[in-house]
Amino acid sequence: RTEPTRILNKTPSETWHETKRTETAGVSPFLIQRETEETDGRARPVQVLVVKDDHTFELDEAALSKILLAEEVRDREVVAISVAGAFRKGKSFLMDFMLRYMYSQASDKWLGDADEPLMGFSWRGGSERETTGIQIWSEVFLVDKPDGSKVAVLLMDTQGTFDSQSTLRDSATVFALSTMISSMQVYNISQNVQEDDLQHLQLFTEYGRLAMEETFLKPFQSMIFLVRDWSFPYEFPYGQEGGMKFLEKRLKNQHEELQNVRKHIHSCFTNISCFLMPHPGLKVATNPHFDGRLKEIDQDFINNLQVLVPWLLRPKNLDVKEINGSKITCRGLLEYFKAYIKIYQGEELPHPKSMLQATAEANNLAAVAAAKDLYNRKMEEVSGGDRPFLAPSELQKRHLGIREEALTLFRSVKKMGGEEFSRRYLLQLEAEIDELFVQYIKHNDSKNIFHAARTPATLFVVIFVMYVAAGITGFVGVDIIASICNMVLGFALITLCTWAYIRYSGEYRELGAVIDQVAGALWDQRIRLKKFGLTVLLVPALENQY
Repeated sequence: RTEPTRILNKTPSETWHETKRTETAGVSPFLIQRETEETDGRARPVQVLVVKDDHTFELDEAALSKILLAEEVRDREVVAISVAGAFRKGKSFLMDFMLRYMYSQASDKWLGDADEPLMGFSWRGGSERETTGIQIWSEVFLVDKPDGSKVAVLLMDTQGTFDSQSTLRDSATVFALSTMISSMQVYNISQNVQEDDLQHLQLFTEYGRLAMEETFLKPFQSMIFLVRDWSFPYEFPYGQEGGMKFLEKRLKNQHEELQNVRKHIHSCFTNISCFLMPHPGLKVATNPHFDGRLKEIDQDFINNLQVLVPWLLRPKNLDVKEINGSKITCRGLLEYFKAYIKIYQGEELPHPKSMLQATAEANNLAAVAAAKDLYNRKMEEVSGGDRPFLAPSELQKRHLGIREEALTLFRSVKKMGGEEFSRRYLLQLEAEIDELFVQYIKHNDSKNIFHAARTPATLFVVIFVMYVAAGITGFVGVDIIASICNMVLGFALITLCTWAYIRYSGEYRELGAVIDQVAGALWDQRIRLKKFGLTVLLVPALENQY
């Protein structure tokens, strides 16, 4: 195969970074990147997902469409290969060796000249992050599979997790999105597979699974644990065979606490494998001017690299991207990419939390629950279901005392997160206790026989007043007023009968509540009907009695 024109005439720091440095205020980096590519026609990494300064995500649909909707690939089934993991662990460095292999598949000497600088995705030594968001190589490779089909191979490089400028949500979103889009996810890990690596993988994949439609199939395809700088070849030899033995031991169910992590990982991926890689050598790690020349890399690393890259990219090992059991084309992958990023741009998904934050929240919520339980228990002793009616002033007094006990209990519990973090939970507890007290007031009032009789008493007063008023107005010959009084009397009588039925049957409770509210309003306003010089004294008399 003829090797396409590539960026091979500049050092790594001069290629993709040259485009990045041209960004100016008010000019989109997407625009600059596209214009540069259009003018020189060279394949290059294309930034398709950007994490902005306000930690929101932006998808460059135009750039992504240009890659995936190219005429020769848009209807081909796609193999999406992504490398993800912690920042500054050599992900882009590895991706560039993959590019060399893809451009030189026909040759056994795909590694190239010992003096040739490593080009492609931008990489460098040092402690600061290099890749941000998600980058895709602008050329999609067409590969013939052993079954005769031709597939499109897409290479993706991702932002490293847990750098000093990214939030946990940034890291989780980029990792989850790359896992959702890829058919082969390479999890780049340094030195060993630690328990926290597995827990982070669990968090990130669960964040991805939340965004996907529910399915009975495993949501993701191939996960390859790539352990870099492996220092124990005498226990497990370099390569895939040693890696699988090592991973099998690491993923064995051990302590009960750790079983869920392992079950989760197995439930997410169709295939799980591992490859152990040696350290590339001190020259690579300590030379600030190292540009990827093979002559400066340890031979052990080169030997295993010659095994790793073909193992990942050999045509028979390429997994076509599938979603819910259906194979996806480049055109379809574009639509899924757009759909998934919309989910992460919105607020439908919960924000992932650090272990400290999650533990502190659980700790404070447990303290809130204990304090509320104390308040409920003591208030039940004061005015529970089997306790008699308590004077409102006494109930208020008891409430204040028990409330203070509950707040004291909350403050005394040892909590993580500090005082500032706990303050909002204290305010939440105070609000919830006040809401509970309102319910206890209503419950206590329902035990007051006179309070319960307020509605029928009010209606009886209305009936009595209307009866007397109708009699007087009828006697003096004011028939219209007498008729109105009789109508109100009839309405009040019907309302009283309706209220009695509702109380007896338990039906139409909303209507019963309206009747109680109207009667309560009349009672509270101390109804005084002054018609024809008649002042009804029965209402205040009843109120004084009650």
